[in-house]
Amino acid sequence: MNGQTYEAVIGIECHVELRTETKMFCGCRNVFGAEPNTNVCPVCLGMPGALPVPNRVALEHTIRAGLAFAAEIPAYSKFDRKNYFYPDMPKDYQISQYDMPITSGGVVEYVLDDGTRKSCRLTRIHLEEDTGKSTHGGSSDGRIAGSAFSLVDFNRAGVPLMECVSEPDIRSAAEAVAFLEALKRTFVALGVSDVKMEEGSLRCDANVSIRPAGATEYGTKTEIKNMNSFRSVFRAIESEIARQEAILRDGGRIVQETRGWDEVTGTTHSMRSKEEAHDYRYFPDPDLTPIELTPAEIDRMRPRAEDLPQHMLAVLVAENVPVKRAHQIVDDAGLAAFYRSVAAKTKAPAATANFLLADPARLANESGTPVHEGLSERAAVELIQLVAAGTIGSKTLKAVLERVWGTGESPAEIVEREGLAQVSDRGAVEAYVRDVLAAQGKSVADYRAGKTNVLQFLKGQVMKTSGGKADPVLVEELLKESLSATP
Repeated sequence: MNGQTYEAVIGIECHVELRTETKMFCGCRNVFGAEPNTNVCPVCLGMPGALPVPNRVALEHTIRAGLAFAAEIPAYSKFDRKNYFYPDMPKDYQISQYDMPITSGGVVEYVLDDGTRKSCRLTRIHLEEDTGKSTHGGSSDGRIAGSAFSLVDFNRAGVPLMECVSEPDIRSAAEAVAFLEALKRTFVALGVSDVKMEEGSLRCDANVSIRPAGATEYGTKTEIKNMNSFRSVFRAIESEIARQEAILRDGGRIVQETRGWDEVTGTTHSMRSKEEAHDYRYFPDPDLTPIELTPAEIDRMRPRAEDLPQHMLAVLVAENVPVKRAHQIVDDAGLAAFYRSVAAKTKAPAATANFLLADPARLANESGTPVHEGLSERAAVELIQLVAAGTIGSKTLKAVLERVWGTGESPAEIVEREGLAQVSDRGAVEAYVRDVLAAQGKSVADYRAGKTNVLQFLKGQVMKTSGGKADPVLVEELLKESLSATP
């Protein structure tokens, strides 16, 4: 076994079902969860003589997605037939795009949790139709009355599917997940897809190879399928890298193939040899005319930079909002808009982010009401300003927040009317401290004997005595002064 270290080389193929009213080439409804085989017609079932007509909204969604990542949109593109047999493909071919896709190139920028900035080039984003869905049934060995069977639902057949193909620029499982998350939040922001992995509207495959560290040539790649969550993507890539490293260290050879991911065993398994482009016998679809676009049409579909999540993420990180919190905000469109409005008034981006993702987020989870609906902009601004000014502490903050949640009341008015302002007067806090120290002789003796952990107990007693209104920072300061003084 050799001691060679290896570098992973990863490319991602991401399939995204588009949010449209109808399918890609016919008028059947594009909805999830309908009764099997109810949203079908001669076109999506591939009946002889039925002619496809492209869905304009799907075309526009794909172009906008490409423009969001600075891809090139050619003036001329076309649809092709990708020929292969699978039981849930009604036509025995798939309408897709081969050598002249609707977008070309582009770059996806993303930030890892540790703040490292990365980018991955896109080869293309092209448009195609989805296949149907097979459900395999039977007894434990897949057979009933001596016959194996499968059920086929063609509702999904013909649904517009956008495929995003990356260059092999990704070097770890964590990077692969961050790349996919960047794609997802952009597609949500653009409104082109709901990207729900649990419903199959976002599916991805990973091409994984390894090579000796420092090498420039690519190793033999394998393609991993059947990953139904970002967690699965991470685990599958990690597992496959480890498998390939073990083979090479034992003197073996990696075979190019398609492998499935087994969530239960946490391993990949061989499915079939990897197909090449020539295996699909691509040729231009004779029933569909080429797509021609003018510069004016392309510009009309170009999204504004400030509306893109990668732009907001960069702004948040530049304003010293931690990366994890920045991702939480950007991933929730309603919260992101609310954050922008509140932060513009508080002039304190980091404090605003920290506040919204703390107690308001907890209340949102408990009540099922989003932060931007349960809390008014005025209330959020006032609460942040009251804390920043030292007017209220954390205990009062929680109490007042719960009172104004869903009511629209003014936190500042409640604090003033009910005398909830934090006590920061040194003399008043000293009085609280003296009373507690006089009543807690044993704890005082323990502290002076070296058991300094009792300080937090004493601090809690002072806060209790003051009704939670004493400035906690001043309380701790005065406790240390008093306890350090000669008895």
